[in-house]
Amino acid sequence: MSDNQMESKKPMDLDILNKMKNLPGGLVIIPLVIAVLLATFVPQVFQIGGYVTALFYEGNSCMMGFFLIVCGSMINIKQVGMPLYKGVIMTGSKFLLGVVLGLIVGKVCGPAGFLGIAPFVLIAAITNSNGSLYISLSSQFGNATDTGAISILSLNDGPFFTLVALGATGLANIPIKSLVAVLVPLLIGFVWGNLDKGFREACRNAQPIVTFFMTISIGAKTDVKTILMAGASGIVLGLISAATAVLFFFIINLLLPKKERNAMGAAIGTTALNSAMTPAAVAEADPSMSPYVSMATAQCATASIITLFLCPFITAAFDKYMQKYQKGIYGPDGWACAGR
Repeated sequence: MSDNQMESKKPMDLDILNKMKNLPGGLVIIPLVIAVLLATFVPQVFQIGGYVTALFYEGNSCMMGFFLIVCGSMINIKQVGMPLYKGVIMTGSKFLLGVVLGLIVGKVCGPAGFLGIAPFVLIAAITNSNGSLYISLSSQFGNATDTGAISILSLNDGPFFTLVALGATGLANIPIKSLVAVLVPLLIGFVWGNLDKGFREACRNAQPIVTFFMTISIGAKTDVKTILMAGASGIVLGLISAATAVLFFFIINLLLPKKERNAMGAAIGTTALNSAMTPAAVAEADPSMSPYVSMATAQCATASIITLFLCPFITAAFDKYMQKYQKGIYGPDGWACAGR
């Protein structure tokens, strides 16, 4: 058999997963759109019972638990020193700012929030960050200590910090058991991932698949009308989240030694793609939040796309500013200056 014949018989590979990963927000937006269209025009498809209903309509809690195990496995206990310090101040800054903004909006505007953005949605959008984008930007504007900070920054993936913030501020009734229920799978992933590199790698490979199917189970409870209504408020939420990049640039650099200061503080001014899954987790803990879930999911998904595009430009602008005025890593003692 000739080589041409052998090649012609190779099975077709559409490489769908990688194509979705390469599309900004693809792993959240594509399954969300598919599920929303099905829920709008053929909603009975999710209600046929058996495995289909269990996975695609009622499976959100199970998939979220698996997702938290995956997130926990990414936290590397061996990252110490400056990576640990950077991770702590970045994660802490994100959490505190999200709590403060959510508390202000909740006290001033009530549970409904402003412009259709509920306080818990604002907290979810601000306290989460896009880890993949952060790593990508750290390779261009930071060094190994910035990349290593992702081990701690990964803690803000998923709903845990949002639930803590809502419980602490009184904006939602979050039982202690709900926080423990979120923390347990996170700890399982953390312990197992640090004891077994193979498990961590398996979780890293599984994360896109878990994200895809979890998003379908969330979108199955939403319709096109809700998505359209969330469009404008989602854009506003994204602009607010992107604006925090400016604050984080100054806050993080204020807490770092002069020779370590760079533009990476701005790189956490994002909303995580996974934040679209947080409203459903909040409603699981506090059923009174259920009416807000569909709108909140669409708002967070929209905000994640807005910040995905804006944050790299903001980070690059601050990097150019620091180069021009020879500040931080571009100063006489900075590693970027020494490497020239």
